[in-house]
Amino acid sequence: MLSERLLDCKRYHGANVNITWRDCDLRKWLNGEFYNAAFNAAEMESIATTLCTGNGEGSPDTEDKVFLLGVTEIRDLAETHGKDLRRAVGTDFAKTKKPDGCSLYVYDKSNKANYIHRKGEVVGCSWWWLRTQGNKPSRAYFVGTGYSIRSYADVRLARYGVRPALIMRL
Repeated sequence: MLSERLLDCKRYHGANVNITWRDCDLRKWLNGEFYNAAFNAAEMESIATTLCTGNGEGSPDTEDKVFLLGVTEIRDLAETHGKDLRRAVGTDFAKTKKPDGCSLYVYDKSNKANYIHRKGEVVGCSWWWLRTQGNKPSRAYFVGTGYSIRSYADVRLARYGVRPALIMRL
């Protein structure tokens, strides 16, 4: 399962350091505070522990209940379900400026490449994090404008959305 919307705005990591998915603040938050607040006990029982591979060069595999998609996963999903899957809109909560300074950037609605139509409404899309380490150890991949997957985001950036994923046992 992949969240349809960006549920929050978070930094990948709070400091500009070489960091892997395994050790980043965002992974800790997703599998701790977010997991415990978002799901009740019965739902938690249904969420499978997932082996996350493809976390970037030199970045170890992890086992997570809640995770971000990796570059390979978003490319595969977009191939199956269409590139529009890469575009995401933030919830009102995600767009609210946080005490730590995080504030979700919303694309300019006047540029057709940067918006989508939802139920007759034109809605600006936003950037969102992927778990894969970027082109430098202090960078992470993200989904950007026009369906693009990019690798140069500083892990401290405070304007990218979080689109959680998980696998449910049915």
